Amino acid sequence: MTPTTPPVTAPVLQLTGLTRTYPFRGRERAVLKEVSYAFESGRMYSVVGPSGSGKSTLLALAGGLDSPSSGAVSFNGRDIADLGLGAYRNRHVAMVFQSLNLLTYLTAVQNITSAMEITGVGRGGRKQRAVELLDLLGIEEGDRHRRTPELSGGQQQRVAIARALACEVDILFADEPTGSLDHDTAAEIITVLRKLAHDRGKCVIVVTHSREVAAASDEILHLKRGRLTRA
Repeated sequence: MTPTTPPVTAPVLQLTGLTRTYPFRGRERAVLKEVSYAFESGRMYSVVGPSGSGKSTLLALAGGLDSPSSGAVSFNGRDIADLGLGAYRNRHVAMVFQSLNLLTYLTAVQNITSAMEITGVGRGGRKQRAVELLDLLGIEEGDRHRRTPELSGGQQQRVAIARALACEVDILFADEPTGSLDHDTAAEIITVLRKLAHDRGKCVIVVTHSREVAAASDEILHLKRGRLTRA
């Protein structure tokens, strides 16, 4: 019997020759230079590097918030420019920023359901979905209906992650998710991110200065002077 070859699956996210330049003192300054890398579902990646190395630019391009000067970002083998950046952002990726951007006048549940309303998903079951996500991330029932300023820093970070996942995205980007947290709370958030990758099959990409976050990742990528290498 002839052995069968397992099918080759495309990476969920592919960066190919990604370059981004900006005008600077009458010239073009390259922030990213020919960056190429393939990211897979079910894995957690950390992108590390000094300030000013292009990490935020990389996140913006990979997340569809900006367009490259040259090169391409592909989702499941298709250029996100062809998909439409708005459709890509709404349906397939989510970002958790260090500032969190939670709506302070809403409860934890309402922050999540409002995000689902904006993206038009989960009609008829949004509150139940929000409760399920908060339960998954360890937010107890009594805290789910508190306004976000009444929650601890770690709880707010969990709410932000739950909101990002509410639309069943494939890729989660996180920008310094533990930067303002104490050691124990940061360790809890690292565990959450790892579980999202390994247990929920998400592709998790974290920009971080934290050695602990990097050590917990499946792959560490180093960005320096606009070039990305595997550490």
